[in-house]
Amino acid sequence: MSAFIQYTLQGLAAGGFYAVSALGLAVIFGVLGVVNFSHGAVYMLGAVLAAVLLAELNVNFWLALVIVPIIMFGFGVLMERALVRWLLQLDPLYNFLLTFGLTLVLVEAVKQRYGVSGLPYQIPPGLGGQVTVGSVGLPTYAIFACLFSVVVCVAVGLLLTRTRIGMIVRAATEAPERTRALGINVGRWVTPVFGFGIALAGLAGVLAAPSRAITAEMGSNFVIILFAVVVIGGLGSILGAVVAGFLVGLVEAYGVAYAPAYAQIVIFIMMALVILVRPAGLFGREEIA
Repeated sequence: MSAFIQYTLQGLAAGGFYAVSALGLAVIFGVLGVVNFSHGAVYMLGAVLAAVLLAELNVNFWLALVIVPIIMFGFGVLMERALVRWLLQLDPLYNFLLTFGLTLVLVEAVKQRYGVSGLPYQIPPGLGGQVTVGSVGLPTYAIFACLFSVVVCVAVGLLLTRTRIGMIVRAATEAPERTRALGINVGRWVTPVFGFGIALAGLAGVLAAPSRAITAEMGSNFVIILFAVVVIGGLGSILGAVVAGFLVGLVEAYGVAYAPAYAQIVIFIMMALVILVRPAGLFGREEIA
């Protein structure tokens, strides 16, 4: 039981990385209809930036949680303005290929600058060690990562449901055609929404930095699982992205613990079953599928 609780916590912590990133991916897909394959590379950039800021400017983890998403928001705005917007009227395949190519460029650029061995990043002071609950020792940082991810998802949810701007963005995300039919100019929200989605991926990268190996390739496997998350949750579904993120994190952790040879396979079997039973995903709508 002690081991099971530890695996559950590890799964929830990893699920937090998926949930925060998938939230950004879902918003981008909903408003722009863009399948952003570079989301994994942006997640990697978030972790790399956190490590570089710490090593060169002595910017600690807490400041990095604020500074890196702001930088990544600017990168997302630049990316949308310079590249993505010119292909929005074409087949979605073109933007998929564009973001795939951008991923290759970013990964190779990081390799050339920092090598392939990875960058060091220590667990922040105060978050190391374990918290003992009864006879169970739980990693302090895993508890923090899980709780922080939940707080971010709840905060984004409140932003999207309790503010006028948030409701417009949510409507444009989950039903863009109906939103346009109501006379709302969805186009004006494209750039900030894209930047916001990229910022969330960067934030997930900072959150993962103390517990994952920071390498140029760290986003490669991450983005594949991330697409499984958004398919399971439902393309364009904000709630689905969050729920599926934590669910996939748990499935992955249990798989690594009890059947390591099949850990990755189980995730995609689950995705296939969801598609067979509900093609739109757990929380998706049929017209989105």
